Amino acid sequence: MASLLIKNAQVVSHDDELINQDVLVEDGKIAAIDVVLDAQADRVIDAKGALLTPGLVDIHVHFREPGFEYKETIATGSKASARGGFTTVAAMPNLNPVPATVAAFQQVQAKNASDGVVHIEQYAAISEGLTSDDVSDIQALADAGAVAFTNDGKGVQTAATMLTAMKAAAAVDRPLVTHLEDESLMNGGVMNLGKRSEELGLPGIDPLAESSQLARDLVLAKAAGVHYHVAHLSTKESVALVRMGKQMGVKVTAEVSPHHLLLDENDIDGDNALFKMNPPLRAPEDRAAVIAGLLDGTIDMVATDHAPHSVEEKERSFVGAAFGITGIETSFQLLYTHLVKPGIASLEQLLNWMITQPAKAFNLAAPTTLAVGEIADLALFDLETAHTITADEFVSKGVNTPFIGETIYGQTVLTVVAGNVVYEA
Repeated sequence: MASLLIKNAQVVSHDDELINQDVLVEDGKIAAIDVVLDAQADRVIDAKGALLTPGLVDIHVHFREPGFEYKETIATGSKASARGGFTTVAAMPNLNPVPATVAAFQQVQAKNASDGVVHIEQYAAISEGLTSDDVSDIQALADAGAVAFTNDGKGVQTAATMLTAMKAAAAVDRPLVTHLEDESLMNGGVMNLGKRSEELGLPGIDPLAESSQLARDLVLAKAAGVHYHVAHLSTKESVALVRMGKQMGVKVTAEVSPHHLLLDENDIDGDNALFKMNPPLRAPEDRAAVIAGLLDGTIDMVATDHAPHSVEEKERSFVGAAFGITGIETSFQLLYTHLVKPGIASLEQLLNWMITQPAKAFNLAAPTTLAVGEIADLALFDLETAHTITADEFVSKGVNTPFIGETIYGQTVLTVVAGNVVYEA
């Protein structure tokens, strides 16, 4: 394996200062770190003062294969991850076939290994088709390597099914990850129920569809003793409930997606389905609450919920278009630009939310520090140069994002996985 010397990088110190460092990579691991290294290497890269971090970690991505390869493939999704600076991701199970059996799980797991350029952990489904009340063989799927269990894309509608799944996940010490959606409160909605949905004349999703199911699940999770993880949390009530759950001793963690931190329903500029996602963009007070919850530790981490769709599926009206937004190529950059540069959060906090917390919560092998002996999963970001997002730059098949045209900082310069360069600007 070729050795690599990265010169003139900047790394974040424990007091959020940027300090200059050189890093030597040999045999897939970090071999040396110092202010100046004069070591020999097969390849030398001048970072020119760019930020060097451990690779980012995303525990919520949709790679769409098998079943929906026209939206994304494991190859395109993992290359997009590398372009975003991510070296470890966890892929959701809303596929066809759904990985609710060991055979279906092993099929997608093998494809992840053969086609992925980053480390891909795989979720298994709580139940067949993401909708059955018969819980999957959680033990067998955990033995096969499932990182966690979820029916993401669908809410678990019955408390009995959820409790059974929670007890089974607790027994194998895996997180149970929830997509909160009480179908009886969805009302055929396509955006958040409120003033903006009335103005646009579009059917609204009651925010209670999320928070009422969360309240149920927190009580069940306490009884089951499971690590319960809340996907894409989006309402002020949900933030308060997670805060209360932690105080009650529930082993609960939560994620928020970049779009819920940066946008609200007032940003929807008409019947434009690039703003259609599930959970939907909420009210300004919800956005303020998720930012506050992230800053105070109620929300543990950021996850992109990278959800690519074809152009045709998003060119329709809000009614009839697919739910979802791509995000893995722009998430660090958008959050650095809108949270760190204005001083809302520190760079150290952002890296904690995008590396340390997801790796820790999901017990991943991903390195969370730059240290000698660690796996050389690395990302290099240019914090100084402004970049405008264009529709033709994406590696992902999906270009369904309302952030096209936005000027950002923090473009990925280089991504290294286990010592191998997998993306270079």
